[in-house]
Amino acid sequence: MASIVRLADTGLPPLAPAPRLGWVTRALPIVVVFALALVLAILILSYGNPAPFGSSGYWTIVRSRSGSLATIALVAVCQAVATVLFHTATSNRILTPSILGFDALYVLTQTALVFAFGTAATGLEGIPKILAQSGLMVLFATVLYGWLFSGRRANLHLLLLVGIVLGMGFGSVSTFMQRLLTPSEFDVLSARLFGSIGKANLDYLPFAAAFVALILIFVWRRRRRYDVIALGRDVAVGLGVNYRREVVTILVLVAVLVSVSATMVGPMTFYGFLVATLAYQFARGDRHAEILPLAIGIGLVALLGATFVLKHVFAAAGLVTVIIEFIGGLLFLIVILRKGMR
Repeated sequence: MASIVRLADTGLPPLAPAPRLGWVTRALPIVVVFALALVLAILILSYGNPAPFGSSGYWTIVRSRSGSLATIALVAVCQAVATVLFHTATSNRILTPSILGFDALYVLTQTALVFAFGTAATGLEGIPKILAQSGLMVLFATVLYGWLFSGRRANLHLLLLVGIVLGMGFGSVSTFMQRLLTPSEFDVLSARLFGSIGKANLDYLPFAAAFVALILIFVWRRRRRYDVIALGRDVAVGLGVNYRREVVTILVLVAVLVSVSATMVGPMTFYGFLVATLAYQFARGDRHAEILPLAIGIGLVALLGATFVLKHVFAAAGLVTVIIEFIGGLLFLIVILRKGMR
């Protein structure tokens, strides 16, 4: 037993047997999706560029498009990693991080700003406001998780129930304040709440990217420990893992990633569920070393592909998040119905 505990503490792979597949077979889906994402990224940067190739005007347009490309990459990483980690912590693959009230809290903060400052809230944009908004979401999550996982209240199901109730409460308060807004103020609020890749604040992008990169390094170093967490509470505790601490850490990381994504482009409820579910289907195993990169790659392909098609085929680039959420919602319903019929 001591040797088993030592394996878990040192972060070695769990003892659950894995399919005996070669590393080439395991890496093939990841290589394919990232290659497709690279092709789509090149198309977005160069397709429809009116300036001659290689001219200064050509590279100016490429640089102007690179901001949206970087935003897409950041959102794909945040949503994919947050959803996979959330599924790991809850041992349930039909939940999304929005169930904990993050999206409702984002809507509440935006509504409160417009309610308090009116149309002048548009002048409050900037790094301090964005950092304060992200910090509020992370502080809310940290306090909530720390309280609910302390002492006799250490119950994940209670946490999910409290998250649902708080989300409904935040939504009710937001609706009440929205009814008191003038038409012009409501128009300003609607523009803030409508998720769009093009409205991202690029000044915030370097700070967000650096922060997310640190989280990715932390998650990757603990990927084997998360393999043990995914086996369930009893197995993880039996293998010597501090289950409570690991789950709280995961949920705080999820809160940070969701807050960064929501701050950049607004709430996206089903996008993470879409890419995580597809990653589970195409992965050759259940290890986070395979699922996490595959989910990120699928997230990039989904957003880049939707952006390219809607912009250059249907001339409706502003509907990217709407289409992604619609497809993700349909997939969510399909998964729910399939599980309910078994």
